[in-house]
Amino acid sequence: MRLSRLLTSRFFVPQTTASAHCDLPCGVYDPAQARIEAESVKAICEKYQANEDPEFRTRALLIKEQRSELVKHHLWVLWTDYFKPPHFEAYPQLHVLVNEATKLAGASGAKGSADPEVADKLLGKIDEIAKIFWETKK
Repeated sequence: MRLSRLLTSRFFVPQTTASAHCDLPCGVYDPAQARIEAESVKAICEKYQANEDPEFRTRALLIKEQRSELVKHHLWVLWTDYFKPPHFEAYPQLHVLVNEATKLAGASGAKGSADPEVADKLLGKIDEIAKIFWETKK
């Protein structure tokens, strides 16, 4: 019995070790997720500005705030799970860029404003992050 356990335990010992620079295969991370939500924020801001109905505007603000939170979430996932120390060394502006983008998605930005120009600024920051992201994927 002991011999069979020994053989079985050896059978389940990994024969190779794998490593990756991110938590999962890289195909799971993409700044497009943040961009899609930010585009929704901008579209909601535009619809909000074009409509005077108070019920519509209330619903629009609630949805915009939810989408803004999703933008922050997707940016934070990139920042905390995808980008690693070598990326921050190669792109020292990355910390500030992600901070500025999340603030533009937050209460002092698109979440707290119905101005499409604020959403445009957010989209610009996401594009800057995406450029760095794709450069790290080469």
